[in-house]
Amino acid sequence: MSCPCNSLKGDRHDWSDMCIGNLWLFSGLQPEELAAVAERAERRNFEAGQTVFAQGDPAKSLFLIKSGSIRLSRVTENGAEIIMDIRKPGDCLGEYILNDLNSAYNYPVSAWCMDKVTTCSFGRKAFEDMVLKFPAIGLRIIQTMAGRIAALSERIEAMSQVHLEEKIYATLMNVAREHGHRRSGGSYALDLQLTHEDLGFLVGAHRVSVTRIMKRLKQSGRISNDGKLLVVQSSPALEKTSH
Repeated sequence: MSCPCNSLKGDRHDWSDMCIGNLWLFSGLQPEELAAVAERAERRNFEAGQTVFAQGDPAKSLFLIKSGSIRLSRVTENGAEIIMDIRKPGDCLGEYILNDLNSAYNYPVSAWCMDKVTTCSFGRKAFEDMVLKFPAIGLRIIQTMAGRIAALSERIEAMSQVHLEEKIYATLMNVAREHGHRRSGGSYALDLQLTHEDLGFLVGAHRVSVTRIMKRLKQSGRISNDGKLLVVQSSPALEKTSH
């Protein structure tokens, strides 16, 4: 699909070839659906120093930067201005406005043009009309956002699992040092019936998560079983913190 914005390109070297229909929000759309998105978008030029939107303004549009740079800033309660980010060609602004078409949102930041800027955008009303005419677009967007939510959830879970693994291991080391006995090689043997539910209580985690982490700790060799004994391999870093 040829981007309609290219008719405005001229001799600008910072021009982005990305079309608004190629944003992640519209991933998976068919060519005719992408064309519908691009055709309904509004093209606009801004001068250096001009605002695209101001902090507190009603959030009404999603913008794709085709050329130029935009500075995002926020004014705090004490009047200080904080630079939040600088967006360049190919970046977008305001995509969160599509989360709920029936609710009003205000822009949390101001968007200032650092030089001459060209944007491609469409408003909430145009988006709503487009979805009503092309229901498949709405379905594709729902599927795309659901996929991103699932991916983000997996990343968060993976990060929390790493943290929880270290937390459980450190707890086992502390318990083993206090209630177990040291073996040659630096490991500790613990003859204490510590259930996964007990561990969950100690670290503030669900028993199912503890069971999963204990399995990973055994696979990595950080803990093992010797009959009824739980053997915890010593960690030099944790040994240092105990002294």
